[in-house]
Amino acid sequence: MIEAPPAPPVAGSLRGGAHRRRVLLGLLALVVLVAIALSLGVGARAIDPVTVLRALTAPLDGSRAVSTDDMVVLRLRIPRTAIGLAAGAAFGIAGTLVQAVTRNPLADPGLLGINAGASLAVVLAITLLGVSTPLGYVWFALGGAVVAVFIVFLVAGPRRGASPLTLTLAGAAVTAGLTSILTLLLLTRTQTLDQYRFWSVGSLTGRSVDVLALLAPFLVLGAVLALLLGRVLDALALGDELARGLGARVPLVRAVAVGAVVLLCGAATAAAGPIVFVGLAAPHLARRLVGMRHAELIPASALLGAALLVLADVGGRLVVPPGELEAGIVVAVLGAPLMIALVSRARRPVRPVVR
Repeated sequence: MIEAPPAPPVAGSLRGGAHRRRVLLGLLALVVLVAIALSLGVGARAIDPVTVLRALTAPLDGSRAVSTDDMVVLRLRIPRTAIGLAAGAAFGIAGTLVQAVTRNPLADPGLLGINAGASLAVVLAITLLGVSTPLGYVWFALGGAVVAVFIVFLVAGPRRGASPLTLTLAGAAVTAGLTSILTLLLLTRTQTLDQYRFWSVGSLTGRSVDVLALLAPFLVLGAVLALLLGRVLDALALGDELARGLGARVPLVRAVAVGAVVLLCGAATAAAGPIVFVGLAAPHLARRLVGMRHAELIPASALLGAALLVLADVGGRLVVPPGELEAGIVVAVLGAPLMIALVSRARRPVRPVVR
């Protein structure tokens, strides 16, 4: 008599999977720390780790001479590193939420018109009000993102619950409309184009910690909302009907998730410009590492987005020394091959059925 094989240890497997995900999150946090160290020490002026550590820990109260290296670390590299970490994490979380809400793995925050709305608002601020500094762009970019998403929701039809398909179509339509207005303004205003192009490529240079201080409440609130939605988003991934059967209020969940995206991506775009690919690539990489559960997927996407943007900024300093290449350009150059590789590895050949 052949005995049946023993049942697999389901509980042990689940515990082992949870332990593996925690280890991976710890490794991702270590990658972020390495990115921070590189960002503080690497550039046109290379600074050794001991000098960086001294600049971070020694008091600047007149008890010692302040060196040029100290000023570079404290005045230039710490602000751009902090903004890169915050913006990258925000783009990563926002991309995860957009892909969950639209159930579209190729979605990114720009799909909801956020980048187009923020860009148009900045152009209007430059053209009509003469705003010319990154700190001045902040509120206009954030406001433009909010208005654009509000229009998307109106077009999608809030009474119908703004389904994934209608959100995607409405976002594409609104983005196209706003982009056409933006292009018209830039073609007729050469001076506006000269100022706008430096913001639009996405850069961490020229930003002070004041920008991050202004936007920190929006980033924190958006991140908290995203983490609170983790379990509900798992239900939403099963489909609207099953999610309702599990007790989820689908229209409310989708509205709160989009609100979190606006807070995160709007604030990040206001701080660093409309950087692409971070919100698309970070969630894809995170799914391969920690799986589909949003409780782990959201923090993993935040860590990957932060590391990706900071490392792109570091790479931009090394490409054309002593000059720099903007982080947004480096992310786009690296992001396209990365996404091609991810999509190619995900494809599986279809084998014919032989009877």
